This record gives sequence, C-alpha cells and structure tokens, in this order.
Amino acid sequence: MSWEQEVGEIERRRKLAKEQGGEAAIARHHAKGRLTIRERIARLADPDSFSELGEGAGVPEYNDAGELTGFQPANYVLGFIKLGGRRCIVGGEDFTLKGGSPNPAGLRKSVYAEDVALTYKLPLIRLHEGGGGSVAGSKGGGKGPARPVGDPVFATPRFQSIARVLGEVPVATAAMGAVAGMPAARLVASHFSVMAKDAQVLIAGPAVVARATGEELSKEQLGGADVHARSGVIDNIAKDEADALEQIARFLSYLPQNVWERAPYVAPTDDPERREEKLRDIVPRNKRQPFKMRKVIEAVLDRDSFFEMTRKFGPSLITGLARLNGHAVGVMANDCHFYAGAMTAQAAQKARRFMDLCNSFNLPIISFVDEPGFMIGSQSEKAGTIRHGAAAIAAAMQSRVPWASIIVHKVFGVAGAAHFGPDGFVLSWPSAATGALPVEGGVAVAFAREIAAADDPEARRAELEARLAASQSPFPRAESFSVHELIDPRETRPRLCEWMEWIAPRLAQNSGPYLTTMRP
Repeated sequence: MSWEQEVGEIERRRKLAKEQGGEAAIARHHAKGRLTIRERIARLADPDSFSELGEGAGVPEYNDAGELTGFQPANYVLGFIKLGGRRCIVGGEDFTLKGGSPNPAGLRKSVYAEDVALTYKLPLIRLHEGGGGSVAGSKGGGKGPARPVGDPVFATPRFQSIARVLGEVPVATAAMGAVAGMPAARLVASHFSVMAKDAQVLIAGPAVVARATGEELSKEQLGGADVHARSGVIDNIAKDEADALEQIARFLSYLPQNVWERAPYVAPTDDPERREEKLRDIVPRNKRQPFKMRKVIEAVLDRDSFFEMTRKFGPSLITGLARLNGHAVGVMANDCHFYAGAMTAQAAQKARRFMDLCNSFNLPIISFVDEPGFMIGSQSEKAGTIRHGAAAIAAAMQSRVPWASIIVHKVFGVAGAAHFGPDGFVLSWPSAATGALPVEGGVAVAFAREIAAADDPEARRAELEARLAASQSPFPRAESFSVHELIDPRETRPRLCEWMEWIAPRLAQNSGPYLTTMRP
C-alpha cells in the first residue's frame, strides 16, 4: 500500500502556502513598493539557506464531502536561515493575509519564535509588518466569529519568552511597514531595532487614537520615522527595506550567537600600530570651539568598522559597535555639538541600555570622554535627569566587561562616572581637563563676591579662571598616577590594541546571562 496520495497532499499544501494571500494581494503589496515576507527572508539570508518551520500550518477549507477546497496559510513565516554563514532564526508577518493580523496558525507560529531561538540558542530576527489582535477575534475557516475565551490560567505568559530571550541571544527587529499593538511591543523588545523610513510604529492606529483622545493624526504623524528616531523607540532609520536588512546583518556580525559564546573575530587588515597625525591637533585649544568626535573614533578603531546606533536619541552621546584589531567592541563617546556633550535624561537612558547590551554579550567598552556634566536647567529637572543619570552610573559600576576610557577633552562632575568602568584602563590626552566643575561655572560660584568687589570684575574673573584652569591640567594627574598614562593622541590606537591582548583572559571568564541589581 502506497502513501502517494498523502505525499501529494503535502506537496499541494506547501504550494498553497507559497501563494500567501494570492496574486492580487501580492500585487497590491508590491505596488506600495514593499516586499513580501518570503521575499524579505530570501534577500536577508544566505542563498538557499531558509529552512521553514510549520510550512503546512494554516486554516483548511473543506466541502461537504470532506475534500480540501482551499487553504489559508499561517500568516506568520518562521524558520532557520544562515546569515554570513551563521545560523539564525527569522520570522515575520505576512501582510498579504489579513494585513498581518494573526490568523490562528499565524499566532501560534509568532508566539513560538522566541521559544525556538531560546531552544537552539540562536540569534532572533523579526521582520514586522502588521497589527496585533483584532477586536473581532482571530477567525478560522469555520462559520461565525471565534470565541475570545482567552488562554488557560496555567498558560505561560506570552511576554515571558520575549523578555527572557533578551538575556540569552541577540535580537534584531525591523519595522517594514505599519506595525502596531503586540508586534510593536516585540519590535522594541530587541537589542537592535530599525525601521524603513516609510514605516510606522504605533501603540494604536489613527482610528483608535481619534476615538480615545480626539486627536486626528495620520499614521506618519503618530509614529513615523521622524517621530521615533528621536523618541528612542527605534535605534536606526533605514532608507528602504534593503537597507534595513543590511543593518540587521551588520549589527549581528559583531555579536556572538548567544551569551555563552564569544563574539566572532575578524582578521584585521588595519595596522594595530597605525598612528593618525590628525589626532594631535584635532581638539582645539579654544575650549568653546567644538570638534568632531566621530573623526576621533574613526581614526582609532579599525577602518570602516564603526556601526553607529541611536544617533538622534540623546544626541550628546554617541554609541555604536566597532572592531579593534579584529575584535568586536562597544563604543561610547560624547558629542560636543549637542549641549557641549552634557548628559541629558535621554543620553543617560541611551548609555544605560547600551552598557547592558555590551555586558550581555561580553563586548569590551571603549569610552571617548568629553563630559561637562549633567545637563542643567528647568527642562533637565523636569526630565528627571539626575535619576536617569544615576542609573547610567550604576550600569557602569555593575559592568562585568573590561573598559578603556580615553579622556579626550574634559570630564567634570558626577556624570563623568558613567564613562569609567570598574578596574578600567584610563588614558589621558594633553587636551584633557578634569575637576568637580568647569572652571567658568566654578569661579562664578566660588568667587562671586570677590569678582563683584573688584575694580575690574571681568579682568578679575579672567585671572581667576586662568589660575584654576592650570590646576585642571592633565600633567598633575599623570604625576600622581590618577590615570594610567598621559599619551600623545597619536598613540591611542596602538595602546588600545595592546590592551585588547591584556584583557583576553578576563573576557574568557565571562559567560552566561548578565545579572544586575536594582538601579536608581
């Protein structure tokens, strides 16, 4: 007896699953300039590496004779791929079916995405486009609406695996179109999130918002790229879908497969002894004249290796991943073009989250310091800057990874502590100035009466500032061993490449999930 008929039925259903929402639905999707979920996976993955899970899952339709007359596939596609030769899990909604709002099989597969990543200890990639559940419920192929009876009381909470996966494997997620509800929550529950510039990320859509709040706004006004580049919801904005996929691939290239493995090493083509002449003079003598910290980063790290994240949120702080002599590292730096580099509430939140990423995946942190202190003023107080700043400092103090901090220009006040990790390696440039307060502000407070009583207040102020500025010179600190070394800026790359060799045994000790205590 042969199983030919049943085998043929399997092949038939697989073919039906590939049809997704049908030719017309796919054509409408393409007309918007969007790829289908299967096309996105094919573009992201190494050629012919996609191995699907639940290809035959869906909603069958039968006639009265019990014969299959139609098949609605699960509208969440899930499976294994290889990306740069390394295995990953990838999943995403099929917008051509129900606009990505889950059908029963699609819901089960989407819920399983985090579980399968945890089971096999592999990075998880989510490609979102669609909303969450519908008020009408998730309809199957039968007649009438599904009964919204809910999950049993003993069911595992759906968000449990979403939270747990962040502590065990890298998670990178993209918004490829309108993303709302539960998919939006999963989008931000990631180590890296990116959205195409014509996508939207929404807690709820315009109709729900108008009904609840009276606000009449478009999807773009509610949650477009311009909104979320600055809200901190999204790390990066991509020019199109292809760019979003490329950014995900690049992000994951710096990270290990899971927290029990080391980040991949890439044989460097850049000389570890390279000395950039421009570094000697890149910091102006005029303290009020800004300089480009990104040029410092690019000159020190392996060429073309810096991958910046979250640029427009908390812009006074630069964060990203890079390579130093082939090793993956996390990079933090102040950008003096915004608030002179001061730590705002947003920058503090950005720093804390970035430190947690590096500690989770055992990436050493390189900190280029130009910190004038916490941002001051009424708006800063209303934003709760001191609490967010204290949390960032706590994150630095709880670090398990090695730190190297280069004092490039200045470090003042309490906020400076967020740039130095425990047992860190500290180098200083001759352009550095350190102290409790910047000279200008300190003189204004400490010598207010003396300045006011002087025959020439401005001349006396300048005299006091010049005298105290000398006390903030890096030379006395180097003499008293308050830094490991005062260096020629051109020595920065060779010194750091040597440091990478020193910390190898310490990195080898770090394995498993990163645990912390409560923070302020």
